[in-house]
Amino acid sequence: MDNGDWGHRMTTPVTLNVGGHLYTTSLSTLQRYPDSMLGAMFRGDFPTTRDSRGNYFIDRDGTLFRYILNFLRTSELTLPLDFTETDLLRKEADFYQIEPLIQCLNDPKPLYPPDIFEQVVELSSTRKLSKYSNPVAVIITQLTITTKVHALLEGISNNFTKWNKHMMDTRDCQVSFTFGPCDYHQEVSLRVHLMDYIMKQGFTIRNTRVHHMSERANENTVEHHWTFCRPAHKVED
Repeated sequence: MDNGDWGHRMTTPVTLNVGGHLYTTSLSTLQRYPDSMLGAMFRGDFPTTRDSRGNYFIDRDGTLFRYILNFLRTSELTLPLDFTETDLLRKEADFYQIEPLIQCLNDPKPLYPPDIFEQVVELSSTRKLSKYSNPVAVIITQLTITTKVHALLEGISNNFTKWNKHMMDTRDCQVSFTFGPCDYHQEVSLRVHLMDYIMKQGFTIRNTRVHHMSERANENTVEHHWTFCRPAHKVED
């Protein structure tokens, strides 16, 4: 294999199914730490399992794997300030045998100075797909925004007036706006405009993830999630 073929192979996308959550990354990212389990797995020294769609399958916590993958991409541990699953994440890091991540979890450093905290916005898209149409048809979609940043929700409420939406309180003082139901093309247009609006408020995308579910014999549900973050100054009481 010449250098060009090797370089192409290292950057070719690889999709992992981790506990039902799909993640796509490059081979070079998965092999960033050669002595880790993932390094051995994608070097051919460790047996692999595929799901029904041909994706590499790992029977571990799919939600926490996003932090594992982000560490592989950046070699930095970045967690939300209200993150409460450090012990579980430490177990995942130990399973994957990523020594630098294990060290970070055992000796955590603050992400921001004491007077700075992180504001988080979660955007999710839920699509119900017909199993029997060819091509696959989107039956119904909806978008949900969840955050504690009430000023952002107020701006969205004022700027997206033509869309059907309802608001509800969730746990931990968070509020959700749900748009829809709407058809596929409306959802794509709305999602593009919402993401643009959120990023214009100073938020950046921290991570994305996809989750596939099968609830009925004739339907599949696909959930896409985006997490946006921005630093903010604490206000004295």
